[in-house]
Amino acid sequence: MTALKAIRMIRTLKAHSSQSFRIAAYILALACTALALPALAQTEASTDTTISNLVDVLKDDAARADLIEQLEAIVAKDPVATENATQVETASFGRRIATITQDLVHSTVQHAAEITQSLTSSQSAFSGLSGDEFGVLWAALPNLLLVVIITVGIFLSLRRIAVPRFKRIGEYAKTANLWDRTLMFLGSNLFDAAIVILAWAAGYVVTVFVIGEFGQINIQQSMYLNAFLAVEMFKVLIRILLSPSAPGLRPVPLSDSAARSLTKTLSIVVSVLGYGQLLIVPIVNQNNSVAAGNGMTALLSAIVLVYLIYVVIRRQRRVADWLSSQLNPHPSDYQNLSGTRSPTVPVTDASQQSQNFGSPSALTTLAQRWHWFALAYLTGMFVLAMTQPSDRVFNVLIGSGEILTAMIAASLLSRLLAGIVVKGISLPQDVNMKLPLLEPRVNGFALKAFRFLRWTIMTFTFFFILDIIGIIDLRSWLESQIGLKLTGIVATLVGLLVVAFALWLAVTSWVDYRLNPNFGTVPTARETTLLSLLRNAATLTIVILTLMFCLSEIGLNIGPLLASAGVLGLAIGFGAQKMVQDIITGIFIQFENSINVGDIITVGGITGGVEKLSVRSVSLRDAHGIFHIIPFSTVDMVSNFSRDYSYYVCDMGVAYREDLEDVKLAMQDSFDLLLEDPVQGKHVIGDFEWFGVEAFADSAVIVRARVKTVPSQQFMVGRTYNGILKRIFDERGIEIPFPHQTIYLGQAKDGSTQSFKIRQEDSGSSD
Repeated sequence: MTALKAIRMIRTLKAHSSQSFRIAAYILALACTALALPALAQTEASTDTTISNLVDVLKDDAARADLIEQLEAIVAKDPVATENATQVETASFGRRIATITQDLVHSTVQHAAEITQSLTSSQSAFSGLSGDEFGVLWAALPNLLLVVIITVGIFLSLRRIAVPRFKRIGEYAKTANLWDRTLMFLGSNLFDAAIVILAWAAGYVVTVFVIGEFGQINIQQSMYLNAFLAVEMFKVLIRILLSPSAPGLRPVPLSDSAARSLTKTLSIVVSVLGYGQLLIVPIVNQNNSVAAGNGMTALLSAIVLVYLIYVVIRRQRRVADWLSSQLNPHPSDYQNLSGTRSPTVPVTDASQQSQNFGSPSALTTLAQRWHWFALAYLTGMFVLAMTQPSDRVFNVLIGSGEILTAMIAASLLSRLLAGIVVKGISLPQDVNMKLPLLEPRVNGFALKAFRFLRWTIMTFTFFFILDIIGIIDLRSWLESQIGLKLTGIVATLVGLLVVAFALWLAVTSWVDYRLNPNFGTVPTARETTLLSLLRNAATLTIVILTLMFCLSEIGLNIGPLLASAGVLGLAIGFGAQKMVQDIITGIFIQFENSINVGDIITVGGITGGVEKLSVRSVSLRDAHGIFHIIPFSTVDMVSNFSRDYSYYVCDMGVAYREDLEDVKLAMQDSFDLLLEDPVQGKHVIGDFEWFGVEAFADSAVIVRARVKTVPSQQFMVGRTYNGILKRIFDERGIEIPFPHQTIYLGQAKDGSTQSFKIRQEDSGSSD
């Protein structure tokens, strides 16, 4: 069966393109075969000789081919192995799951037995300690004491000078903007690291040139200085995260007392483990034994674990309250993240907060029980330190540090995103004046995008922790075909949505800027209509294209969908010909600038002012206040009274006996008085135009004159001019005739007719 597996492995790997990979695979497969098949092990040579023979065979192409043929012949003579292999390959899904769970149970029981045996055996982790280790450390103290005093003294002196300055920088940072706070944060932390490096360098200089022989340094002194640099630089990283002296530069939401307490606890742990592993254990290994060094490592680990258990029990309630406050944040908690809260996205109560970020009740319950998880972890670490080799314990500590770092980073990013969503994104004042709708649009998108990003960060952190623990293999899954395809699809979809939103935001912002009357030129009614249509069309186009790209990216064939959409569009076009005609005519009317909102037009036999204009119809309101909606498909002609300028044409009738020159002078004088009118005079933009006699009517001579006005004002100007003209005619005795009538009473055949009775007022007679 092993030979069969080896042959199959060789056949499979022969298809690979890499020659080095194939050779390595041959060696692995044939080594397993050589150890399992007695037919190949004809001599009792050692393992080295077997591997050497395999290498010689693999170097020769002919010998390698002969070996494969021999293995195939052996398998052909062993039908049992072939049948067993076939059964393994064709095993059911349930059997495979049972095999996996069986292996898992066996491995768990085996590890538990090893741990139990290690705990109950006489050889404990402290068995290497004999008591002489403390004497060795005491003997090494004189060589280190002076170096320690000098290094620590320089370091503490520099820190004493720097801490007050860190506090002042932290106070300044509370009211500074984001850029200034970033510079202060980087500068203060770089200065803190420089203090450590300066103290370390000073210790080296003093040790080499002052203590002992000139230019020489003891190995123990060198180990201490290196341990000092590593430990203190790690403490710098802790101070970067917690910033106990500068609250304004603290990236995590902790109180001053909590930051100082946590800094103290972590500093003690780092000092004990750092100086212990980098200084104490090497000295014990050198002067006693490796077993004594391992015992010292176990002793230091036990001290640290006992201290951490004490800290967990003592800080149980305070940490639980802090975790609960982080899971149920108040909007005011985000004030220190990026300044003043934006008024555009107010969050007034906890219900809105829970609506945005979900109900944290389950997490709050876990937060109140955090100490049980911490104590369980510390207990597990204690058992590992007592039963497992130091390198395995170190790997577990590294993994724990990675998990803690991932959780802290995810928490900070999640809180930062939550703070941005709660406060909103504030744009500069000049941008808000030019684009008043940009900030609400950005915040509306940011609310959904940051919420998705927060859940993505939490999900990735969860799987990253499972990968570190060993439950899943995240890296292998990401590198697999499914993982690469899925992550590629998700990244592409996110990129498409971001690009689509950016394009839509750019188009709508440009339209808003062009329509803003406070900047640039005041948009005309036509520009307002066309830009509004452009915004709607661009929005629809971006949505459709983005949807098509997203469907195509997730693997759907959009070809039939596009074909169906074309057929559906054709059917709609035939069924809605009138609407299509409306739209097409409306588009050409808009591009030809025939009608604008506010114009006075005659269309479809109706005259009125344009109140609404769309791509399909025009809405008018006539002089009687009646609102008319006229589809463009019914429009054959448009008469616009409001394009560029207008005229009021005055056709005035005067009596036949009047002198036309007097009439002309009276009309000219009336025009001059019209220009002096405070309301209508400013609407006149041309001189008085006299056309002369237009027609001879039954009762009057019709004379024509014209007044040029601004668009749409000819009606009001004409009414005012008529009023002035009537007054002037009355003052100058110019007759405006009214229709004359001739009364005919009829006549009889003998020529007689009726008589009139005329009353003469002055004589009083009735004849």
